[in-house]
Amino acid sequence: MCLQSILCLVILTLTRPVIGLAANAPTSQEVVVDAESELVIKGALKWLASQQGSNGAWFIGTQQNPGHPVAMTGYTLIAFMAAGQLPEEGEYAKNVAAGMQFLLDTVGPDGLFQGVPGGEYMYNHGIATIALGELYGQSKSVAARRTLERLVQVIVTTQNKDGGWRYQPQPRDADISVTVLQVVALRAAKNAGLDVPQTTIDNAVAYVHSCCDQASGGFNYQPRARKPGFARTAAAIYSLQVCGQYDDPLVKAGSAYLLKSTDKSYWTYGSYYAAPAEYMIGGESWRQWYSQTKDFLLKSVKRNAGLCHWEASGGGDVGPVYCTAVYTSILATPYHYIPLYQR
Repeated sequence: MCLQSILCLVILTLTRPVIGLAANAPTSQEVVVDAESELVIKGALKWLASQQGSNGAWFIGTQQNPGHPVAMTGYTLIAFMAAGQLPEEGEYAKNVAAGMQFLLDTVGPDGLFQGVPGGEYMYNHGIATIALGELYGQSKSVAARRTLERLVQVIVTTQNKDGGWRYQPQPRDADISVTVLQVVALRAAKNAGLDVPQTTIDNAVAYVHSCCDQASGGFNYQPRARKPGFARTAAAIYSLQVCGQYDDPLVKAGSAYLLKSTDKSYWTYGSYYAAPAEYMIGGESWRQWYSQTKDFLLKSVKRNAGLCHWEASGGGDVGPVYCTAVYTSILATPYHYIPLYQR
């Protein structure tokens, strides 16, 4: 599964008030970031800032031999935003601005990120477009909008006939792991004011529906694969929600599947989607999921002189930058900073 097997899925004293919940946001106000989690988030942001390259990117490996800098920068920027950090606001504003500029500089005139392996391309494209969409939505940078429009056009034109996406920027086959990233990227762009064809969204919803395993309530990697799993189900119900299908019965069934699932393969990757999915559902489902996940993250974090990070533990984890960015985003979800997570 290429990059799915690689990628998959503090708050400091804030300088601005918490973004208010949308009128119909989930009733999850009672789920808060406790004091210990706040210290871990703070330490994780400090650690992530220390890992940034001189060109503004985050990556696997070394700056001389960086791995997946587009994807890793996308994940890390979202972690900073989840904790209230923007290009012009927050203690890490310079880090966020530099990371954003790296992504903008890496996009070619054709709307494709340069230097990304073709067999893994759309994973990188999706997560980086999500980050830029969220950043543009909150900063309204003219340069970011022009680049974002090209990135969105690539996604729209590479959707296959069934409504999904796959590894390469070509409208061939599809799978749920690549599709979720493109759908969320389109929602981020739409939230920011860009035009996204409704037919693209409708066809994506149809594709996600086709991946459902009706017997279990879980979702398959591809239609009729008959092998539902935790990560696939998290990706699917998050996809449906960002497409506006909050009351889709498949979302409720998928949530129940997640909470009782013993399948922990690609746990980091899947939890990255399960967090916002359960958050948007709200209520007891969200409280239960966040409490269990928070307890695990606080027990497994590595602490050293005020710095906090998580090591890879297998099952699709590819290093501490990826894990730390994902887990920081999860812990910071109750701060309500990410517009995507509001209904």
